[in-house]
Amino acid sequence: MKDDRGDLDLTKQIEVLTQKVHDAELETSLVKAVGMNSPEMKKAKERIAELEEGLANALAVNESHQKINGKLQMKLTELEEFNIKVRQEVTVKEQEILEIHADNKKLAQQVDDSVARLRKNGII
Repeated sequence: MKDDRGDLDLTKQIEVLTQKVHDAELETSLVKAVGMNSPEMKKAKERIAELEEGLANALAVNESHQKINGKLQMKLTELEEFNIKVRQEVTVKEQEILEIHADNKKLAQQVDDSVARLRKNGII
């Protein structure tokens, strides 16, 4: 009874389709197996491993640099604070020097005035 329907027989169509599914699954498995073990795939895996190692090294270097940069930033801040204190002290000392110069001028004027008075009075 199957044969008299020919290509319209559903049972026959199911068998053909089942065989096609089986063949497709087998082909997919073979492609995966060959692809995963191909020289290209092995090279790609090696390259991935190299890149991952390089990335790990780069991340380690970056972390180290971040720590060093943090320490340098702290030192820079300390130096800037020290610089501000030194500038303040220099400003105070400059002011003291200006005051000393002014006092010296006043003293020199007083000495000149005293000498002039002594000369005027005939003591010198």
